[in-house]
Amino acid sequence: MSEITANRTLDCSGMNCPLPILKTKKEIDQMQSGEVLKMISTDPGSANDMTSWSNRTGNKIVGSSTEGGSYTFYIQKS
Repeated sequence: MSEITANRTLDCSGMNCPLPILKTKKEIDQMQSGEVLKMISTDPGSANDMTSWSNRTGNKIVGSSTEGGSYTFYIQKS
């Protein structure tokens, strides 16, 4: 995957559902349209949660990766 430049980073490591989604929403709400948020989570359910949230809100996941129990998402604000 090519490097995606994030405007902000949100580390939700150690948090369980629904906190990563709630904190992501709060951070995205403070950003400008087109900016990218890098969100890091250790919650295994975050992959499904982020996909559902993205589809519901229109904020696009432009990249994601999983490495050693850490899930990283790059979300572009709509």
